[in-house]
Amino acid sequence: MTAPVSISLVVNGETHDLTVPPRKLLSDVLRDDLHLTGTHVGCEHGVCGACTILIDGQPSRACLTYAVQMEGHELTTIESVADGETLSPLQQALHEEHGLQCGFCTAGIVMTFEAYLRDNPDPDEAEIRDVLSGNLCRCTGYQNIVTAILKAAGVMREGKRS
Repeated sequence: MTAPVSISLVVNGETHDLTVPPRKLLSDVLRDDLHLTGTHVGCEHGVCGACTILIDGQPSRACLTYAVQMEGHELTTIESVADGETLSPLQQALHEEHGLQCGFCTAGIVMTFEAYLRDNPDPDEAEIRDVLSGNLCRCTGYQNIVTAILKAAGVMREGKRS
């Protein structure tokens, strides 16, 4: 058995000093140690996308990453996307367009597309569906999710012009 390791993680702008086993997954540290339960764990194989967070601004699977690998990186979880009670344009559009049902996949979709729309502000439906293929949803059938992402992209573009 390997001895626990002391690490310092920056999550949502806050530094957390922890002692964890070297093979403890980032998803488990976020949920169990930091109580950031918005990062869901579905397949534990990196396929479903429910555990998607941003690592240095890029979508990454927390279930495939050891927490000890994250020293010196900026981690962003779903808990930091809304501004208090004000949803992000993407979250608001998912709500308005009924782009969620049970909500299990939603955090991973939001994290994926917060980054994608930042870098690709004017996607078409085919691009959205291609990126969305990395996030599995068992409830919605995807059409309302795609509609919401298109709507959010428009809102975000308009906001940048103001």
